[in-house]
Order: sequence, then C-alpha cells, then structure tokens
Amino acid sequence: LPYRIKINANESFINLVQQICQLDMDILNHCQLPYQQIIKGNKELFSSKIPFHFQYEEIHSSSTSEMKSIAKTNDATLSLYTEQPWLHGNGIASHDMNLKMIHNQSSQTTYCIFECSADCYDEVMVSNIGRYFQNLLSHIFTENTKTIGFDPLFEKIGNLSLLPMNVEALSNVIESLRHFSELKPASHAQHQIWHDEERRLHVDGPQLTTYNMVFCYRLSVDHTLSLQRLRYALDLVVDKHQFLRTALIFDTTKNILTQRIVDQQNHENNRFSIVESVYETDEQLYEIIHNETHNPHVFDLAQGLVFRCHIVRYKQVCTNDLISNNDIIIFNFHHASFDCPSIKIFLHDLHQAYTTSQLPNDDNTNNRLRYLDYAVIEQHISMIGASMFWHDALHDYKLDQSLSLPYDRYRPTNEYRSGFGTSISFNLDRDLCDTFLDYTSSQNISLEHLALTMYFVFLFKLTNGDTDLCFGMNVDGRYRDELRSVIGMFVNAIPLRCQLDPQWFLHKLVKHVQEILINSRKYSYFPLQRLLDQHPYASKTAFLDTSFEFMRYSSQDLGKDMIIGDSHLSVMPISIKISEDDTISKFDFILGIQHDLDMNQLSCTINASLDLFD
Repeated sequence: LPYRIKINANESFINLVQQICQLDMDILNHCQLPYQQIIKGNKELFSSKIPFHFQYEEIHSSSTSEMKSIAKTNDATLSLYTEQPWLHGNGIASHDMNLKMIHNQSSQTTYCIFECSADCYDEVMVSNIGRYFQNLLSHIFTENTKTIGFDPLFEKIGNLSLLPMNVEALSNVIESLRHFSELKPASHAQHQIWHDEERRLHVDGPQLTTYNMVFCYRLSVDHTLSLQRLRYALDLVVDKHQFLRTALIFDTTKNILTQRIVDQQNHENNRFSIVESVYETDEQLYEIIHNETHNPHVFDLAQGLVFRCHIVRYKQVCTNDLISNNDIIIFNFHHASFDCPSIKIFLHDLHQAYTTSQLPNDDNTNNRLRYLDYAVIEQHISMIGASMFWHDALHDYKLDQSLSLPYDRYRPTNEYRSGFGTSISFNLDRDLCDTFLDYTSSQNISLEHLALTMYFVFLFKLTNGDTDLCFGMNVDGRYRDELRSVIGMFVNAIPLRCQLDPQWFLHKLVKHVQEILINSRKYSYFPLQRLLDQHPYASKTAFLDTSFEFMRYSSQDLGKDMIIGDSHLSVMPISIKISEDDTISKFDFILGIQHDLDMNQLSCTINASLDLFD
C-alpha cells in the first residue's frame, strides 16, 4: 500500500506520530482495494515502483542472541540487530531502500534492518544510513535528554539531527574539537586547490597560478593611513582569524592533506608579509599587480604564509610613515585560505582594529566556530539527502566526457593547462536589457535563471544539438549562520545538468532550468569530492572544464565607500592586460553575466583557454 504524508518541519515529532496513526487507520479501512486500482491514474506510480518501502512485524521468541542496544526507556529496548542471518533477505533487493522493523514481544526488543539496492548504494553508504538512523532514534528516545530540559518528542522535526547526541549542539561540537590535536584534515575545497596546484607544478610549461586573490585599493584625495598602525591592525586581524596563518601539510604516513595553525607568539617572526616597492609609470604599476596576481611563489602553504600586504609607493618610499592617495595598497590571499565573501569580513575587522587598536581574539572565544572546526565537521555531517539528490541528478551522465565545443586545437592528451586564456566582454544594449528584465518580471523568475537558460541554449547550439548538457558553477558554501563571520575557503563547485527537449518553448525551458538551479543550490553544500566518489569509474571531471558565473553588484559592493579609520578607500580595477596573452583562464570555456544594479545594465564576459581556442 502506498503511504503519503506531507511533513511540516515546524511541527513537533509527537504531532507527526498522531498524523501517521490517523493516516494508517484511514488506509487500513480501504486496504481491500487492489494495488493496481489504487495507482490507476497516477502515471509515475503506474510506470515505476515506489523506491522506498517499510515493513513491520511482531514475533515471539526467547532467543538470547547478541544485539547492539542503541536506546533504552523504562518500557522497552531498541536495538540494532545484525547477527541473525534469518532476519535478512536472500541478497536480492526489490526496492531502492527497505526498512524492516521486527518487534520481539518476549524480550520487548525491536530489531532494525536496512535492505538497500546495490544499484543505488554501496556498503559504506548503507552503513552510514544505519548509523544516522541509530543517532536519530537515540536522540528522540533516550531518557537523559529530558534531564537537561529538552524533550525531543515535542521538538520541531526540523531541529532533530542525524548527528550523534554528544555533538548535537554546535557549541558542543566546537568544544569537543578543542581537545583534539591541532593537526586537522583539510577541507574538501582546500584539497581540490592544493591538488591542482601540485599537479601544475610538476608538469612542463610556464609556472602560472590562478589561485592568488588580489584586492587593490587607493586612498581618496587628501586621505592618508599610518603604515605603522596598518601593520599593527593587520597583526590583530591575523591573530583573530587563525586561518590566515594556517599551514597545509601533506601527511605522507596517512596519505591525507592536513592543516595546522602556525602559532608564533613573537610577532617579529612574520606570519604574513608586508612588502614595499616603488612605481613611476602606469606600466610599472601594472607589472607589479601582474606579478602579485600570477606569481606562484609569493605564498608558501606549507609554512602557513597565505596572506601578504604590498604597499606600492609613488616615485619614492616615504619616510614619514604615511600612505597617500598616490600609493596603492594590495591585499593578496591564497585561494586555499580565502574566498570572495571573506573580503568583507576582513575589511570590517581591519577597520575596527585600525580604529580601536584592539580586536576580539578567536583563541579567547571557545564557542566561536573556526575554519579548522568546519573542516572536521564537514567530514561527519549528515549528507544522505544531498548524496541521493546528486546521485539521481547525474544518473547515467558521463562526467569524464567533455562538451563538443568548436575547439581550434586538439585537447592535450596529458590534460595540461597553461593557464593562459583569451577574453571578450560586451554590454547588452538598453532595449535588450529592458526586455530581459521585463521577461523575468512577467514570468516570476530571477535574472540568474534566465541567464542560465540562455547559456544552456547557447551550448546546445555550439555543440551542434547536444541535448544532455552539464557544466560547473561555483557557489558559496556558508550554509550555516555561524559560518557568516568566518574567513576561509567555502566555495564549492556543483554540476548543473539539463536534459532539454528541442521542441520545448522558451518558457518551459526557463521553468525547467529554474527548478534545476533551486534544487541544486539546496544541496550545494555537498562537497565536490564526495560527489565524484559516487562515480569511481569517471577518469576525469570534464564537466568542470565548462562553467557559468552570475554576479550582481553595486557601487557599494565595489568598495567605493570602504573606510579604514577615518580614511576612505576605493577599489582599483585589476583587470589589466599587459599583453594580449595576459588573460588567465581556469576553464576551457566560461560565460560570466554581470548585473550592475545601479545602472540596471547587463554585461557578458567569455573567457576561454588558449590551449584550445584562438
């Protein structure tokens, strides 16, 4: 019999139990109706099996076989029972997942058995599912939760967790992590960047990095900053944000990438570098910025040197300690330790440190989440829903097959990328912008959804009619409020797959793409590496070679009103080309759409690798 219920995450567990009791009685009153007649008229149920199944049985047995007790109350014991082969099936699964619960009246014990299809789950995933179910049962039914004033039976369903009870509260997670060694595993995002850089360093060709994040600022006229105070303020910021002095170390014995805080009490032993240089012409300034942006040797990840400040003086190094409006301040971060949203956190704290000469320190705030803690939690967080979503979304897709774009050169057999690219940018005319905006308003969709749809159509044409398209998009992985104030590398790459029908009208494709993006963002916290682990036979991640980027910005976002102390600074553009070959591209092909909120103007940028395109 099919059971269907719509769950409200804000309702209590006990209310859900009452709803299911009523549902069960209603269904049993009509259980004489044949299954085929029940599903008649429902095309989806009629053409395929329901993937999830539940069984409940009661037995009378005096067997004393060993079992693992996972929850006890005054009335019964709930156990995970895996020792008796007669409780299990014959190795054939008729559903994607079946939960069988067998209650022994004699021993007042309930056995839980998961039977899962090998087509959908491997042994590790089934083991994790069983463990998460144990955690949930323990969380709801263990008596000692009530002794601390928490009754999970009346708690909102959305607040229940699959994590172990002893790490349920985030503050408890953080506190427990403090007792472990400071040598912790790197996050999945860090591992991706570190591995890519290592690969680039060990191939023949120009040594060029795409992971330096450069932010250039110039003071307003008649505004100045004290270099001495700036040095001290930067020291305070690095003190607070430990990730700006965190080393990435490959553990050869365990074959894993780890990270460790470089904690030097003596500030003379620089945990970051401040350098000064001089420019007289624009060409010299551009060359300095170019070196900051593309030089792979300005950082040393193994030593924790992931941040530097470069003061570029105009004509001569001043002796009066002041930085003036003719000088340039460059903040440079390695992407393994920093992402774009981190700059707002950094500048906010830099302003406070420069103004007050003090800043709360992470080391003295035990319940503050650090990036190192996040990286550990990331290894254990429950991701069953996300895992199932991405498994279904990429079912039967060949991740190692590149899109058939009209390349000018053959793809290198060793997959080497020089990093050099070519770029073209253009603005959409006023009428076209207005038409785009009017369409999004009339269809109740976002501009990003429409832009993404246009990109799918564009690739459909470029690939000569490929209807199964997939490419990557970077998203911000700060999925919890506690992470909003943490500096670190939270960017995650997700695949966007669209199986389109050339006979569709535009509005249908737009709605389809809208649904794809909404669902993909919902599970965007699922690490790329874990997604790739679902496809062990894919030889490479070809879908990441093509990418999409959408950005909204205003003058305020660009930093025109940024303040340090009493001084105003503005962002200096760094999209400066020394030569025609100076464009850097991480991808084979990427389309970027920018929406200027002040002017309501749309612009497009296409970057392509010179290894493949002219």
